[in-house]
Amino acid sequence: MLRGPKVEEKYPVPLTMHQLWIVSLCAPVNRGADASRTTLYPFKRIDDKRSRRWLTENWEISSQDDVVESLSGLAERGYRAQIAERFGVSPLAWDVALYVDVVRNGFAAGYLDEAEAWRLLGAVVQPTAAAYGSWKEYADDYLLGRIVWMGMLRGTPDENFPAPQEVSDKHLKTLLESPDSPWNTVPWQAIGEPDRHRT
Repeated sequence: MLRGPKVEEKYPVPLTMHQLWIVSLCAPVNRGADASRTTLYPFKRIDDKRSRRWLTENWEISSQDDVVESLSGLAERGYRAQIAERFGVSPLAWDVALYVDVVRNGFAAGYLDEAEAWRLLGAVVQPTAAAYGSWKEYADDYLLGRIVWMGMLRGTPDENFPAPQEVSDKHLKTLLESPDSPWNTVPWQAIGEPDRHRT
């Protein structure tokens, strides 16, 4: 199988601290070894077709308008509205992680240019930073959203679609504890401090 060039060859400029913080919001959903957690592009190797396929299969997105519509839904109500109606909790982190993932894949698929992707990502910064005080709080709320979402899939044709909960739990533990994790590269409070280039 042919593989594209490394993402750093196409996008050599490292993200700033603020940019890495924003991209790291979707780290919980990017468990694969081929996921890039330090670039706007979602994979370690360039594969635009893969992003287009993923958006079509998972979100029924095949255009810029579809991307914007899906993002509006996640930002305004998302899954948290359904979850709140049924269970009385509103896990913002779950929707934010999905939102950031859709933006990154929309960029990779060619539906968004880089400036538009960052503009759309900027829309979730303030509410997310205001809702949580640490990556641990963010992770806990993401986990709550995932558990409830998985429960809502029971008895549907999609009930075996998500990875098992223990896989997600292990991934979140790694994000919180590994020194190589983007969550330990950029502290939660960095988004409230002046932006700077990473060393």
